[in-house]
Amino acid sequence: MARSRFDTGGGPSQRQLRVGELIRRTLSDVLARGDIHDPELQSMSITVGEVTTSPDLKVATAWVLPLGGKDREKAIAALKRNKGELRRAISKEMTLKFAPDLRFRIDETFDRMDDTRRMFSDDTVRRDVDAEGGDGEA
Repeated sequence: MARSRFDTGGGPSQRQLRVGELIRRTLSDVLARGDIHDPELQSMSITVGEVTTSPDLKVATAWVLPLGGKDREKAIAALKRNKGELRRAISKEMTLKFAPDLRFRIDETFDRMDDTRRMFSDDTVRRDVDAEGGDGEA
């Protein structure tokens, strides 16, 4: 396959980002409204942090986390069990040629943010950061 001279191959295209965000909003709305008739899925509140799509837009990976971070495996299992119904609900509200195949993964962004905060609150790191800021450089 020929590559465009403008293609840097660095990251997702603008279309992938736009479609991913549209799927994220739609999936969040479907889960918040309780359109899926699964008592286990309706009993938990799930945050959809991000949706990444494949270059051909046929596979969408939703990065999710249940509220409070508890029962992660249970949430993923419930979402996988209702994947067909979620896909149908998303395709009904979107105007894509193909409804993407949904995959669900645990969003660990919040865990990494907590680790980063903990690291910056360490006395040694704070001392080093304060020393760098105190030498007059902006």
